[in-house]
Amino acid sequence: MTPRGENQQAAREARLDELHDKLTTAVDQVVSGEDWKRALEFAARFRARSFRNTLLILAQHLDAYEQGRVASPEPSYVAGYKQWQSLGRQVERGQAGYVIFAPVTGRFASSNPADSESWRRLGRFEKPKPGEVVRSRMVGAKPAYVWDVSQTSGDPVPERPAPTLLEGEAPDGLWAGLASLVEAEGFTVTRVADEREIRGANGVTDYTNRTVAVRSNMDDAAQVKTLAHELAHVKLHGPDNPDATGHRGIGEVEAESVALMIGAAHGMDTTAYTIPYISGWAGTVKDKDPAEVVQATGERVRKTAGAILDALDTVQVGTGDPPGLTRESATPSRGAGAERTVPALVEPARSSRAADAVVRGL
Repeated sequence: MTPRGENQQAAREARLDELHDKLTTAVDQVVSGEDWKRALEFAARFRARSFRNTLLILAQHLDAYEQGRVASPEPSYVAGYKQWQSLGRQVERGQAGYVIFAPVTGRFASSNPADSESWRRLGRFEKPKPGEVVRSRMVGAKPAYVWDVSQTSGDPVPERPAPTLLEGEAPDGLWAGLASLVEAEGFTVTRVADEREIRGANGVTDYTNRTVAVRSNMDDAAQVKTLAHELAHVKLHGPDNPDATGHRGIGEVEAESVALMIGAAHGMDTTAYTIPYISGWAGTVKDKDPAEVVQATGERVRKTAGAILDALDTVQVGTGDPPGLTRESATPSRGAGAERTVPALVEPARSSRAADAVVRGL
């Protein structure tokens, strides 16, 4: 590597380490159950982003609000510099972007794709040999910038239709949609008269008999919330899942958190959702730092809730992307929709603590 390349790589690793420190600070501020709920409610509206990037955006926007650079304490839509330009808007002079992690991908070729040892990394302009299969995969992380709509000006941003609900009311089609997803996993959904039939609980998942029961003497919103909770158990916590059997406390946090994100994405009141203090469950995993557990749990919750929400044909809040921005253009790339990246674009060294941590959860 040339001296210039070494300097670029060192500068980029320093920037990644700085970003990792920002993330650690953001995670450390998620202390109480209410902090966790607030983070998840925000993640429900920004579920196109990873949980780590969601925390980074929220923390940096709050800093901007406290400095008087934005008018609201929470962002509404975020996008990259060129993405805003593609929507007819321009980042205003003096507005600093929010730095997040973006993936670095590499091209790999193999003449025998079934053999994991046969894949080789292609150079930047290298072409595969005849008969080789080429695939891309994430190999690292780089800093990228996004801006909230309030930091831009230009063409109006259309408002998405938002669900409106009365107290105790369930969103149209949500029970049926959740029930169909439970049934797609091979379980039967039943409503029972009251909690006496299911050991005093609101809902119960029976993995042996493959049934999900919800008590019907609750309002419609509570029944839907309970069914979402049990669907999360079905997807995440079966007896064959090694991650679910050793830490039941975290399993309950994950199920309630998935239900909260599904409810928040439908405009439901989430004040009745209960999450215990972070220290009560994040510190129960042996040989794991609680901050690492919080990040990993948040990402599992986001991915599970996101997959469920994508499968539902219901009216939901947005994903954090501005209306009119397609998912293809919202992904950091070299095209017109790319997020503006930090100048040093050399792949980070494998030893970078920030890159190693983030590759697992972008």
